[in-house]
Amino acid sequence: MSDRIIAACDGASKGNPGPAAWGWVVADPQGRPERWAAGPLGTATNNVAELTALKDLLETVPATTPLEVRMDSQYAMKAVTQWLPGWKRNGWKTSGGKPVANRELVERIDELLTGRDVEFRYVPAHREDGDHLNAIADQAASDAAATQRPAGTALGDAEMPVPAPARATPARPARQAKKQAAGGGGGARTIKAKFPGRCTCGTAYAAGEPITKLDTGWGHPSCRA
Repeated sequence: MSDRIIAACDGASKGNPGPAAWGWVVADPQGRPERWAAGPLGTATNNVAELTALKDLLETVPATTPLEVRMDSQYAMKAVTQWLPGWKRNGWKTSGGKPVANRELVERIDELLTGRDVEFRYVPAHREDGDHLNAIADQAASDAAATQRPAGTALGDAEMPVPAPARATPARPARQAKKQAAGGGGGARTIKAKFPGRCTCGTAYAAGEPITKLDTGWGHPSCRA
C-alpha cells in the first residue's frame, strides 16, 4: 500500500482580478478527505490564488511526506514543473523577455519543492465525472473568496465544504424528450448527484441520488413544486 498522501488545491477570483481566495484539502492514501483549509486574499487574480493555494499546501504538509497534488490550473502546474527551469536560466524572464509574473510565489514554491517527493496530477474542473478532492478545494476557495474569511479544520470547521453539482452538458432535444417521457417532467433536468449535499428543503441527499435544479439550489425532484 502506498504511503503517499493525496491532496488537492485550488484558487478562486470573483472577477479576475476580484475578491480572491485559496483552498486545499488533504486526504489519506485511499483518497478519503481528512482536513482542509481556505484563506482570503483580498483583490487578486486567479493565477495568484492558484499559486498561493499550492504554496500554503506545501508549507502545511511535512516535507518528508510523499505527496500527490491534484490541480485544475494548467498555469500553476506548468509554472512550477515545466517553465521554472527556463525562467531561472533566463534571469527570471520569459521566453519573450518579459519579467515572470508572480515571481515571489513561484520562487517560494520552488524552495518548498526542493528535495521533496511530490507528484502533480492535472484534473479537469467542474465536471460531473471530475475529481472529488479538487471539487472540495474549489468550493473551499470559492466560499472564502465570497466571505473573505479564513476557514478550515484547524479553525474548528470540521465539516468538509460540499461542492455544488457540476453542470452537465445540455441534453439534445430528442434525448430530453425521452427523459421527460420517462418521468423527467416539466422540462427540468434531473441528474445523479456526484457528491452528497443538502436539498433546499433541509434534508440531505446522498451521492448517486437523483437531484434537480430548484429555484434556490439543487435538491430532490419531489421538492420542485
